[in-house]
Parts: sequence; structure tokens; C-alpha cells
Amino acid sequence: MFMSTNLAQQLREGTTKSHSMAENVSFVKSFLGGVVNKNSYRKLVANLFFIYVAIEEELEKNKNHESVKPIYFPELFRKSSLISDLNYYYGSNWLNEVKPSSATQVYIDRIHNVGANQPELLIAHAYTRYIGDLSGGQILKKIAKNAMQLSDNLGTAFYDFDSIQDEQIFKDMYRNSLNNISLNNHQIKQIISEANIAFNLNMKMFQELDSNLIKIMLMLLLSSINNLRKKFS
Repeated sequence: MFMSTNLAQQLREGTTKSHSMAENVSFVKSFLGGVVNKNSYRKLVANLFFIYVAIEEELEKNKNHESVKPIYFPELFRKSSLISDLNYYYGSNWLNEVKPSSATQVYIDRIHNVGANQPELLIAHAYTRYIGDLSGGQILKKIAKNAMQLSDNLGTAFYDFDSIQDEQIFKDMYRNSLNNISLNNHQIKQIISEANIAFNLNMKMFQELDSNLIKIMLMLLLSSINNLRKKFS
């Protein structure tokens, strides 16, 4: 008889430290504090688009793999909602305006590598992104709308899971699916390790946005100093 691996709880406990480290990156702290720079945010949306395209391509390719099949839920897919947001932030020519940042490219390469060589590790990437989106999405949507003064649902489609009627019921079902994947202890350890890598890759992507934010603030400071100089010269 198959025993539950309790993978969902092991993943949550095994990534606690990485989770809090990611939340302490300045960009994330600013966001949670209600300070959202529109330029940095639209870059984040672009980076997320490339990440989800990679995750969803690999889940699609591996949907019949015994470890991936139980967590293959196309209703979670974010590609089309991110396209809607990119249209809002960049206009209809968005595809020519965006490219993955260097940290994002490392993240994308990792996802494709895992999908090609160890598909069971896709569990870690799907868990890290989708369950996070589903859990905190509505709070983040509210922050983004208030901070950037967005009207209606424009620019926040990413946070809407239209195909999921009850998020709590869905999350419980997802956890049960995770717990019932047939895995040995070595594979579980590898999946938890990969989830920590995923958190780290997310963190590096946020840190890049931090440096963009710092550059913007410096430019604003320098231009205001120059304006003051002109006034008094």
C-alpha cells in the first residue's frame, strides 16, 4: 500500500528560511509596504512572463511523466494573463519591448535543464511559483492597484485565477496531489533542494529590480540637484 510522503509540508518547512530571505529583498519589502515603482514593476511582469513560459512549456512536455502528471493543472497557467498585463504596460508591441534580465535568463535555463533531465524537479518550480501566487495574489493585487493607482483590473490580470472557483479547496487538492506522488526519500530531498534553488533564483531577480530602483532614485535625485543648481546659479 502506498504511504503519503507528506511532501507539501516537507516543502513548506524545508523552504522557510529561503522564503523569509526572499521577502527581505528591498524590492519585495518596498512592494509589501505599498511603494511600487511602475517601471520596475513592469520589468517584473516581463521577467515573470519568460519564467512562466518556461515552466509551462516544461510542464506541457512532461505532463505524462509519473511525477509531473499529478500536479499538471493548466488552470494555474499564467502565460495568457501575463500577456494581458504586458499589453497594458508596454502596448501592443510589447514582444519587441521586453527581454529577460540576466538573472531571469539563469532561472529560465535552470527550468529547461530540469525539464529535460530530471522532470520530477519541476514539482519544486511549480510549487514555488503557483502556490505562492495563489496564496498571496489577492493581497499583492490590492497593493499594486493602490500603489500604482490602477483602475479596474487593468495591469493586474496576473493575480486572477479565473478558472479556479475556490482557492482554498484548490490548494488543499494540490497539497493532496503533492503528497500522493510516488517518490523515494532521495527524490524528496532533491525536490526540497530544488525549491530552495527556485527561491534563490527569484531573489536574484528581485535584487536586480532593486538596483534598477536605486538607479531611478539616483537619477531623480541628480536631476533635482541639477534643477536646484540652475535656479541658484
